[in-house]
Amino acid sequence: MSLVLDHLVKRYGDVLAVDDVSLEIAHGEFFTLLGPSGCGKTSTLRLIAGFERLDGGAITLDGDDIARRPPHKRPVNTVFQSYALFPHMSVAENVAFGLKYKRVSKSEVARRVGEAMELVQLGHLAERRPGQLSGGQQQRVALARALVLEPPVLLLDEPLGALDARLRIDLQVELKRIQETLEITFVYVTHDQDEALTMSDRVAVMKGGKVEQCDEPRVLYEEPCTAFVANFLGSSNLIPATVSEGALRVGEFTLRADVDGRTGDALAMIRPERVRLEPHGTGGENRVPGMVEAVVYLGFHQDVRVRLASGALVRCDVPNDGEAVEHSSGDPVCVHLPANCLRVLEP
Repeated sequence: MSLVLDHLVKRYGDVLAVDDVSLEIAHGEFFTLLGPSGCGKTSTLRLIAGFERLDGGAITLDGDDIARRPPHKRPVNTVFQSYALFPHMSVAENVAFGLKYKRVSKSEVARRVGEAMELVQLGHLAERRPGQLSGGQQQRVALARALVLEPPVLLLDEPLGALDARLRIDLQVELKRIQETLEITFVYVTHDQDEALTMSDRVAVMKGGKVEQCDEPRVLYEEPCTAFVANFLGSSNLIPATVSEGALRVGEFTLRADVDGRTGDALAMIRPERVRLEPHGTGGENRVPGMVEAVVYLGFHQDVRVRLASGALVRCDVPNDGEAVEHSSGDPVCVHLPANCLRVLEP
């Protein structure tokens, strides 16, 4: 049961919030809309849910057009960042609330509520009130309340945004487990790159109402198509360069890289963990002299910042494995930028 977004457009006055967005989300896929505030990801989700009206385009689920249906008649359910639980009801009553409007027997309600609560590992807290639960437990109740309705598509709008960092990591793993267990489609909205990388089968990176790139997390990280994607999904070095006669030049130095037919001004992109620091004067291709400007100790690794002879500043992620050479500010070094790790992007 695939969900297809076909050239979606949404305007708020003079602001074009969603600009010709087309995506196809497969059945059982954990699909994430990722981007900064104001990029159009939440507006896109609200269009799918029916909370906003389309200005253009179509939304189909398994070939059935749902774009003109009101929210309560769409086969989707939504989990928000705010839990919106009823404080006067028990956990079990909160989870069962949506079933009151379905033709479901009492025994069926009890079975489905029990299964949903066990799925989110809250079966032992059925009689408690929301005020007696932690933030993470309340988020699990909100998730169970949505899952008990057995929607083919579940929409999640930054559901972990209000939780502390440690709890967010734990619930990321739980959400992925639940999604794989149920084999239903999750459409997840977040601005957090780690959430997107951890849980998603595919990610659409959005900017200015458009999809910049959509692919599997590994492809987005290893092969970003634009400087925006490279910078938003992980840390990256974007080194000013030029391409001439099929060669990549950084200042006076020529580097081997796949220039993909480009010419003129460009950006040489490489992830900090792929940069190699070698002794000053080391020879070989794709090596540029530089000087260490700063070393930031981060426990399991060091962030070493090097000023290249071309003038560009490059970050190198050096693992704290007990074998790495210690560097200090002012040390001359050779910076190795492996050809297979370089991406050449538009400036």
